[in-house]
Amino acid sequence: MDAKPVHLAVYDTLADWETGHATAYLARGGYAIRTVGAGREPVRSIGGLSVRPDLALGELHPEDSSLLILPGADLWDSGDELAPFARTAREFLDAGVPVAAICGATAGLAREGLLDDRRHTSAVSFYLAATGYKGGGLYVDADAVTDGTLVTAGPTEPVAFAREVLGLLGVYEGEVLDAWYRLYHDSDAAAYAVLQQTGAR
Repeated sequence: MDAKPVHLAVYDTLADWETGHATAYLARGGYAIRTVGAGREPVRSIGGLSVRPDLALGELHPEDSSLLILPGADLWDSGDELAPFARTAREFLDAGVPVAAICGATAGLAREGLLDDRRHTSAVSFYLAATGYKGGGLYVDADAVTDGTLVTAGPTEPVAFAREVLGLLGVYEGEVLDAWYRLYHDSDAAAYAVLQQTGAR
């Protein structure tokens, strides 16, 4: 597969569990995963993992990427330190390149005005309402939502988040995507048989 890489934003306090399904199965689907930080200095996740970014945010350009993934982090709710990542998300969306945001990153997008005219979800509606954004009427009470090139999800839905991402990039589709979700979200053994038959894993 000759696809542009997927870029995973990394920053201190990033939520380890929120993007693992998405990045693992994107990689299995042929996408190189590259981490991008504010700079190239190591960051530390909520779980204590140290990650050295592959590139700095200033080096990232939408035309060189298939997707930008923004995980949640405590820092999204404690100041403006991560605002540059939301501004980069705007550049991606303006260029027609997908963005996927989960948990606190959805609040960052709301503050940037990126959810004012797109269907979206998050942890709960009042979490985003506290940002003062104008898109409350487009909030959807769902596990994950895709509107055009934007995926959003709440912190308890990493598998649904991955489902939307995998579907958006065409890694899995239709019956296979549904089976993948049922296996990892619902522990449905019958879904495993579908994945075996189709060669998906």
